[in-house]
Amino acid sequence: MAFRRITLTAVLAASLASLAALALGSESAASRPPQGPASFLVSGRGWGHGVGLSQWGAYGYARQGVPFNQILAHYYQGTTLGPAPLSRVRVLLVPGQARVTVSSEAPFRVRDSLGATFELTAGPHQFGPGLRFRVNGRQQQQQLTGPLTFLPGTAPLRLDRAYRGQFVASASGGQVRVVNHIGLEPYLFGVVPGEMPFYWVPEALKAQAVAARTYALAVRKSGSDFDLYPDVRSQVYGGISGERVSTSAAVQATAGQVVLYRGRIATTYFFSTSGGRTATVNDVWPGSGRIPYLVSVEDPYDSLSPHHAWGPFSVQSQRLARALQVPGRLLDVRLAIGPSGRVRTVTAIGTGGQKTVSGSDVRQALGLRSTWFRISLLALTAPSAPATFNTPLTLTGVARGLAAVTLEFRPLGGSWRASGSARAAEDGAVSIVVRPREPGDYRLISRSARSEAVRVAVAPYVRFYSLPDSTTLRGYARPVLPNAAVAIQRLEGATWRNVAQTTVEENGDFQAQVALIPGDYRARVLPGRGFVPGVTPVLRVGPA
Repeated sequence: MAFRRITLTAVLAASLASLAALALGSESAASRPPQGPASFLVSGRGWGHGVGLSQWGAYGYARQGVPFNQILAHYYQGTTLGPAPLSRVRVLLVPGQARVTVSSEAPFRVRDSLGATFELTAGPHQFGPGLRFRVNGRQQQQQLTGPLTFLPGTAPLRLDRAYRGQFVASASGGQVRVVNHIGLEPYLFGVVPGEMPFYWVPEALKAQAVAARTYALAVRKSGSDFDLYPDVRSQVYGGISGERVSTSAAVQATAGQVVLYRGRIATTYFFSTSGGRTATVNDVWPGSGRIPYLVSVEDPYDSLSPHHAWGPFSVQSQRLARALQVPGRLLDVRLAIGPSGRVRTVTAIGTGGQKTVSGSDVRQALGLRSTWFRISLLALTAPSAPATFNTPLTLTGVARGLAAVTLEFRPLGGSWRASGSARAAEDGAVSIVVRPREPGDYRLISRSARSEAVRVAVAPYVRFYSLPDSTTLRGYARPVLPNAAVAIQRLEGATWRNVAQTTVEENGDFQAQVALIPGDYRARVLPGRGFVPGVTPVLRVGPA
C-alpha cells in the first residue's frame, strides 16, 4: 500500500499572545487594577498627626545637648519665646452627673454665689443638683445658692483623684458640673508627665512644658464657663497623682514662657513620632490654611522612637473595602501623597466604581499610627488556559510597593514550597517563568503578605511519533501515566470524532490501529490524577 503524504503543524498557545497584547499601549499593565483578587499590605512611619513638635525628635535633640529654646525654634519656624498673657485656667472635670462627691483629707470650705462661706468637715460630701450640704458642723442639710466654689484647706480637693486649685460646681438640667480653677503652672504640673515620659532628659521636658503651656492658651474655649478639657481634646491632665518631680522642675524652670509668632500666641501642636520629617499643617488638615510656623522640617533624631517605622502587616481586602467605602469588591487603591510624605487621599477602585476618602479617615478606620502610610498591593493573575507539562509558562502579577517577591507552589493535597523569585518592575509588574510538572496552586509572597492563590491546571505533553505505516498511529505522553485513556480523533466539519481508542503503556507510549484517510487527526489523552486532557498538535494526512 502506498504511503500518504503526512505533515505536522504546531499549535501556538493563544494565551501567550493575549498576555503580550495586554502589555502594549500607553498604560502599563501593572498600573491598571489587577485582574485577580488582590492582597494588601500596610506599612508606615511615625505616630500622631505629624504637625509641630515631634516629642521623640525633641528627645533626640536634647540628648545631643541642644537647649529647649533651640528645639522649639526648630519645630516652630520663625517663632520666639515671650511671657504668657494670663496665669490661670479653668479645666472641665465633670461635664454633667446626677451626683458628685467632693472630698478632702482635711477640713475645707465652700462659698456660694452670694459670697457666704461655709465650713465642711474632712471626708466625702456627696450632692446633687439641689446643692444641699451639711455645713458648719450641723447635721441638717442646707441648700446653698450656686454656683459654688470649693476652697481647699491644708489638703487638696478630690473628685476621682486629688487636684490643685479650687472646684466650681453648678447645677443645670438635673446635672452637676464641676470645673477646676487652677493656676497655669500648677495645671502644667499635671499635664507634662501625661504628655511626655517623666524620665526623659531635662531639655526635652522643658520644651514640652513650654509647648504645653502655649497650646493651653492657644486652644482655650471662649464664651464658656471653662477653658480646657482634661483629655486629648485639649491635653491630658492627671491632677496631683500624675505629677512627677522632673516634669514639675521643667515647668518651674520655664515658668511663664510661651511660643509667640509675631507677638501672638502660636498654636503649638505636638505629637509622638514624625518618622523622619514633620508635616506642614495644611498637608494634614487641608482646611487649616497656611500657618507659617507649622511647616515641614527634617527630624533627624526621631529614629530613636520605636514607632519611627512600623509594619508591614496584612489587611484583608474586605476590611479595607469597608474602610474605604468602596462600591463592590475592592480591586485596587491609589494614594495621593503630600510633600511631607503624608497621605492626603486614598482612591479605592472597586467592581462597582471608585471612592476617594481622606488619609485621616483611612488612618482612623484602620487604626493606623499616622497618615504617613503606604498600601502595597500583591496579586497574581490566573492563566487563561491550562499549562502543558514541563513547558515554560509565564505567570504575571502585581507587587506594587514591594521590591522583591517569592512565588510559592502547592501541589494538590500538598504543602506550599518556594518555586521562584523576582523583583518587581518600577510600576509593580511581576513576571515569573515556571515549568509546571503537576497541577496545583501558585501564590506570591512578600514579607507577611500573601496573594490569593490561583489554580494552574496542567495538561500532559502529548506527541505523535513518525508513522510506521498507514494503519498505525504511535505517540507518547509525559508525564508517564500508565493506563490513561487515549482517543484518536479525526476532524469532521467543526467536530472532532473518535476513530480509535487505546491506553498509555507503562513506558508512556501509546499506539492505535487506524484506517487513515485524508484529513486532520489528533490524539487526546484523558490522564485523570488531577491533570486535564492533553492533545497532540494536528496531524494532517494528505492524499496518496
